[in-house]
Amino acid sequence: MELIFRHDAYVARCSATVLAVDERGLTLDRTVFYPAGGGQPGDTGTLRYDGAEVRLIDAIKGDGPDSVIHVPEPGAALPSPGSVVEVEIDWDRRFAHMRMHTCLHLLCAVVPGAVTGGQIGADKSRLDFNVPSASLDKDELTAALNRLIAGDHPVTYRWIDDAELEAKPDLVRTMSVKPPTGTGQVRLVNIEGIDLQPCGGTHVARTAEIGPVKVVKIENKGKQNRRVVVALAS
Repeated sequence: MELIFRHDAYVARCSATVLAVDERGLTLDRTVFYPAGGGQPGDTGTLRYDGAEVRLIDAIKGDGPDSVIHVPEPGAALPSPGSVVEVEIDWDRRFAHMRMHTCLHLLCAVVPGAVTGGQIGADKSRLDFNVPSASLDKDELTAALNRLIAGDHPVTYRWIDDAELEAKPDLVRTMSVKPPTGTGQVRLVNIEGIDLQPCGGTHVARTAEIGPVKVVKIENKGKQNRRVVVALAS
C-alpha cells in the first residue's frame, strides 16, 4: 500500500483502487489518510465513487505494517473491491495535527526528560515527561517554544534501517510509544539543529507554520511524571 502522507503530508486527496471491504471498512492500494497511532488521531474525510459520497469517520491501522483501513459512517453503501475511488481528508483538521505534532517535537527539544506519554489534538496537545516536579515553568516553556517556531527551521525526513535504529537507541525519546518499525526502514524527522527522532506522523515543512503557541497547563501525574499541555494560540 502506498502511504502518500509518509512522504508528503500536504497532499489532501488522491485516487485509489479498493482492495478489500470488510466490517471494519475499506482498504485501498494507496491513501492520503493517516491511521491513528503514535498519539496522533486518524484522519477523517470523504470517499467518492460513481457519483456517490461517503463520510469517512476514522482511519486505523490494518493487518500489515503499511495497511490503512478507512472507516465509513455506519450504514454507508460502499464500493466493491476493484472500484476506483477518490479519497480526500479534512484538510483543516489534518493541518492542525501537523502543526501540533511538530510543536511537540520542539517541546522534546526544550524539556530534557524522556517522554512517557502523549496525545495530539487539533487545538491542544500534551506530552508527559519523566522530570522532577519543580523543573518546568509554563512561561519559560512558552517563550522557548515560540522562539524556535519563529526561527522558521526546516523540517525534513531521512530514512534509516531497523538495525541502525537499534544501534542508536538515543534517537528514541519516547518510553511509551515505540517507533514504527517492521518495514525495513524507519523514518527520522529532523528539525534542523534542534530535534531528530523516529516518527511516522505528519508534520509541517517549516516551524513558522505552527504559529504562536502557549503552554496552558503543567500537571503532576505521579512521581517525576509531568504533563505539559500546549495549545495553538491562533
